[in-house]
This record gives sequence, structure tokens and C-alpha cells, in this order.
Amino acid sequence: MAEETQKRKINFKKIALFGLGPLLLMGVGLGLGAYLFMPTQTPVEQVEALIERKLQQAGQLPSEDGENEEGLLEQKVTKETPSSETFVTSYFTFADNFTTNLLKSKQFLQISVGISTQYDETVIENVEKHQMALRSEVLGVMGTYTVDDIDGKVGRDRLANSMRDAINLKLEDLEGFGGVEGVHFTSYVLQ
Repeated sequence: MAEETQKRKINFKKIALFGLGPLLLMGVGLGLGAYLFMPTQTPVEQVEALIERKLQQAGQLPSEDGENEEGLLEQKVTKETPSSETFVTSYFTFADNFTTNLLKSKQFLQISVGISTQYDETVIENVEKHQMALRSEVLGVMGTYTVDDIDGKVGRDRLANSMRDAINLKLEDLEGFGGVEGVHFTSYVLQ
């Protein structure tokens, strides 16, 4: 019986040695790995440090040691922007399209028209106030052109200039002053 108790003690020692030993070694390994490889900064701090380092490398932040600070300031050259007096251009777009038959043709022209001026808002107010009369003038000018007259950019520019002159004449009759400096097509369909 004495031998049986001795064998049981040896078995407990072996079990303790082979069972707890690997667990102890694994715990020490995990602790050492966490200490060596886990970051001490939060992810936000890591990103901020990375951004700061990249900005310093790009020369957008002063370096930590202050080197090359004087050289960077000397390299920057300021240039003056030329200033010129400019006027604000105001625009007005007629709400509906203009559609009319062309002179001596079965084809018709449908356009959307906008006007521009660099005068004060009074010109735009006058155009809004007299839209009906101005629409009539624009349609009258459109009807005097043939298909060949409005062919190409030159023809369209000629039509726009004729419309501008007609609008200004009508505004001068109604208000004493025209002021429309440009007529612009926002859509242009010839069928």
C-alpha cells in the first residue's frame, strides 16, 4: 500500500508539471507579446502623429529642431494681383420659349433668350415690367430672318445683335433708356 500512495504523489507532480507548466509559459508569452507589440497610443493619437509627421516632411509645419526655417521664409515670393475696376453683369432669362416661322420657309425657329447688362438693376426691372412688348419685338425680329440668314455662328450672332437693338429701341420708347448689352440663346432649335 505504501507503494500505491507514492505512485499517486508522483502522478500529481507530473500532472501539475505538464498541465500547469504550459499554461504558465503561455501566459508569460502573451504578457511579453502584449508589452512589446501593443501600441501605447490610441488610434486617434496614432493618426494625428502620422499627419503631423507627413506635414513636417512636406514643409507645411515647422520642423521640431527648427532647421531650414530661415531658408523657407526666403524662398517664398509674394506677387501682387493686378486690380482692375470691373462691373457686375446682371442676367435675366425670359420665362417661355420664342417660336416663329422663318421668312419664306416652312421651317420654324424655337429659342430661349436671356439678356445681360452691366448697368444697375433698373434695366432688369424695366425688362421684367415690359416683357410682353419685348416678346413681341423679339418675335418680329425672328420672323425677318431666313434659314440661310441664321446658318452658323455668324448668323446666330447677327440675330442676337438684331434682337438686342430691337429690345433697346423698345425700352427707350417705353422708359427712356435701353441698357441691354447682350442677348444670349439658352436653347436654339431649328426645324
